Amino acid sequence: MPDVATLKDEYLSSLEQTLTNNVLDFWFPRSIDEEHGGFITSYDEDGEFAGNSNKQVVTQARMVWLTARLAREGYGDEYYEIADHGFAFLIDEMWDEADGGFVWEVQRDGTTTKPNKHLYGQSFGLYALSEYYRATGSDEAAEYAHELVDLMDEHTKDDEHGGYVEYFTPHWEPITEGQTYLENIEPDWSPKESGDSVLDPTLKLMNTHLHLMEAFTTYYEAFDTSRGRDRLHELLDILTNTVYRKKRGFCTDKYDPDWSPKLDDEEFQVVSYGHDLENVWLVMEATSALGLPQNLYREFFETLWDYSLEYGYDEDRGGFYFYGGFDEPASFRVKAWWVQAECMTSALRTYECTGDDRYLDVFADTWEFLDEYQIDRKDGEWHSGVDDDLDPVGRKGAVYKAAYHNGRALLECIATLKRL
Repeated sequence: MPDVATLKDEYLSSLEQTLTNNVLDFWFPRSIDEEHGGFITSYDEDGEFAGNSNKQVVTQARMVWLTARLAREGYGDEYYEIADHGFAFLIDEMWDEADGGFVWEVQRDGTTTKPNKHLYGQSFGLYALSEYYRATGSDEAAEYAHELVDLMDEHTKDDEHGGYVEYFTPHWEPITEGQTYLENIEPDWSPKESGDSVLDPTLKLMNTHLHLMEAFTTYYEAFDTSRGRDRLHELLDILTNTVYRKKRGFCTDKYDPDWSPKLDDEEFQVVSYGHDLENVWLVMEATSALGLPQNLYREFFETLWDYSLEYGYDEDRGGFYFYGGFDEPASFRVKAWWVQAECMTSALRTYECTGDDRYLDVFADTWEFLDEYQIDRKDGEWHSGVDDDLDPVGRKGAVYKAAYHNGRALLECIATLKRL
């Protein structure tokens, strides 16, 4: 088991070099669309353009968030320019001037192809606007962030049952039948671009509310409003209580509008280890923003970790599988890049919170797995997945795969190591 001094000596430099030389050098300037604005995110396993130039709000907003964060943390003035570039496309091409809020997807030139509005997309819009404001102090970003919260309060807030209704027409009319085009178990690791998924639009999702909590944490840190604090408190309660199956030790994703869990159908009996452990450290972020002691939630953190380590962790080679059924070993055993990124971050943050050395072991073993099998030192970036035979699968960039999960994980782990 490595001690803290060893962790700093052995891993800090590797994390920093991976962030700059492997992740950022892959995406910038490659992804910057100088002709039409925004970012192109479709790249094959060799880093060549893979043919899809459509731009989805989730990924565009994530790239704005990341570059604004990089700028704010002093990684170079060029990231201010890239964040400005991405922010302009979000506002000029993806914001609905008539009804407000962000459309789901546009073509490369900004022509809208999917105008409906899902709270998953709005959450990342708010995340990007808030972080961009923190980096730049932009009054325009602040105005759009507050307007977006106004719109969500007016059209999507469920005052009867709590949380948010999720799926709407361009005019903010709730969609109560048909199919959504939200890719719900995010993201696709396969060689193909992520496609549309079939999902009951009346459902409430843990995943959506997890990212709303993430967004409102940054919104509250940026603007310190009483409404932001109230919304964050409610989302914190949802993510630590409502979606948490306390007698089982894990979270579930899908709920009826009144938050009754959808557990009867076998397709809903799924535990996503990456989302559960991402939830751990995002709850830490929310409690920090609210000024609450993290130890109030220590049993919650440790219980989610106990379950994921028992059923989703590869004890022999390190790393976490994608998902599995209730109380049984992982059934989908591809190791997705985003799962490793979130679990690595969560492990280090949980060690910081608890002082339990087992989380240092998990961090170190997960990083070693990434370093040996998932990070492409030759062509850059991380393979989307690694299968049970330790072969890479998937592509370097897709509708949901850009520099957000691994870029953020590296930033968070670097910051945590420096605090220890």
